[in-house]
Amino acid sequence: MTAAAPRKKVVVFDYGFGNVRSAERALAHVGADVEITRDFDRAMNAEGLLVPGVGAFAACMRGLREARGDWVVGRRLSGGRPVMGICVGMQILFGRGIEHGVETEGLDEWPGTVGPLKADVVPHMGWNTVEAPEGSQLFAGLPADARYYFVHSYAVHDWELEVGNPHLAAPKVTWATHGDPFVAAVENGPLWATQFHPEKSGDAGAQLLTNWINTL
Repeated sequence: MTAAAPRKKVVVFDYGFGNVRSAERALAHVGADVEITRDFDRAMNAEGLLVPGVGAFAACMRGLREARGDWVVGRRLSGGRPVMGICVGMQILFGRGIEHGVETEGLDEWPGTVGPLKADVVPHMGWNTVEAPEGSQLFAGLPADARYYFVHSYAVHDWELEVGNPHLAAPKVTWATHGDPFVAAVENGPLWATQFHPEKSGDAGAQLLTNWINTL
């Protein structure tokens, strides 16, 4: 009898600004061994690190820095270790965020600015489709008309990384539209992120998280 493969260890980084319990349940549902913690060593040593985020960009960045999450993300990526950001956890990976005229420095893993959505109805709250690039691993096995759950008032409208890090795979960028197009997801070597909430996106979100777990 063949032994079952060990479950992949994933840490949901708890810095005070994310739906950590929802993320924990969703990851456990797709077979991950999940721990919620802000412990530096545990976050560094897990096979995957998930960075959630809700609320304001500036508050999330402040909480992340206080928890040394900026060091964790940077150190993991420098060693090619997988990190996934969700919602504001994706936004803070960019160079800066501007909310109510206040500019806040992000982690600058990708150049770009998070700014207000350009739409008649804000926030963008509810289900929407996305346009995933050819060869996407994140959306593998998912139909083009699959829908994902969004809750946000800010987004990245321009992808600015022209030439990727030569040590990383060329980035794959997924787009969605609410008013104007915005970045809905990114796959860039060990760094993946989604603007939508896979943990709230039903079967499609579960498949997407499974795809991530399978790369760890």
